[in-house]
Amino acid sequence: MEHGVDAAAAISFIQIDGTVVLALVVLGFFGGLLSGFIGSGGAFVLTPGMMSLGVDGVVAVASNMAHKFPKAIVGVIKRRKLGHFDLRLCILMVIPAIAGVVTGIYVQRLILDAWGKAGSNLYISLIFVGVLSIVGIYTLLDGRNAAKSGVDDTTSALAEKVKKINIWPMVNLKEANSTVSLWIPLPLGFATGLLAATIAVGGFIGVPSMIYVVGAPSFVASGTELGIAFGMGLTGAFTWATAGFVDFRLTALILAGSLVGVQVGAIGTSYVRPYMIKIVSGTVMILAGVSRAIVIPTYLSDLDMVTISDGIYGFLKTASLILLFATLIGCGLLIVGAMYKGKRSVVVRSRTAVQVS
Repeated sequence: MEHGVDAAAAISFIQIDGTVVLALVVLGFFGGLLSGFIGSGGAFVLTPGMMSLGVDGVVAVASNMAHKFPKAIVGVIKRRKLGHFDLRLCILMVIPAIAGVVTGIYVQRLILDAWGKAGSNLYISLIFVGVLSIVGIYTLLDGRNAAKSGVDDTTSALAEKVKKINIWPMVNLKEANSTVSLWIPLPLGFATGLLAATIAVGGFIGVPSMIYVVGAPSFVASGTELGIAFGMGLTGAFTWATAGFVDFRLTALILAGSLVGVQVGAIGTSYVRPYMIKIVSGTVMILAGVSRAIVIPTYLSDLDMVTISDGIYGFLKTASLILLFATLIGCGLLIVGAMYKGKRSVVVRSRTAVQVS
């Protein structure tokens, strides 16, 4: 165990060969694809993906946050042109989100100092499993209910109740088509930033909270989250980098793939029905959570809390990596397939309209 060690001394950077380079670029592409499509930043697959490749959890979080803001700004530009970005909502959430990032990094440093990188890896994985499972299942079921009902999207009963909370000052959110009290988005933003600094993922709290609490449409919530990710990523990158936890090699390789993927994903939102965003989000969250759950015994072993054989230890690591990349490829195909069907439907409607006229 690595109790009471200095945080900076507890971490190490992995060796990068050709296979790792390819894996990181591919990981970045699919992370960017998901980011542009669902607005979560894609970090809930990037962080586990890097950890599955042998990157220390805290380094994966730090390096992931460092790549968020340049990728996010590309997504924002695309989504704003499509009308999928609410600037006012973004500002109201990004300010407390930055405060959440600073707080989350402080907590991470405390855990690393006390338990070393094995404790940090365990902490990050447990948060991943818990949050991804809860939010993923809820989001997936909601998207499936909308699909079965034959509607583009569901209306959140909670959001309707929140809109009735009339506490000054009230804020009108044009693109989100909602009017809420200022005191509603502020704590949501803080929670988003806190989680982003803890596991480099805030979007799967930020996006659902904007949908189910604020009442924003799925495509506006996902687009606005990219703006919030920019502010969180910039803050986190600077804070982690000055402490020596950012591996800029990882950041550059992931960014190379994600800058392409995020544009494809952003375009894809124009050709799919809103409930499809929820279905993809929920599916990826659940499977990414499972991939993290698989390796939890290995971290417990590193902390001498359980005993497992070397064979089982290696098998769990490999199984986690395979499941995560299979999930990325599967959901990438799902997004591309949905885009193709949506675009084909638009073409058919256009031809029908021309024939009628």
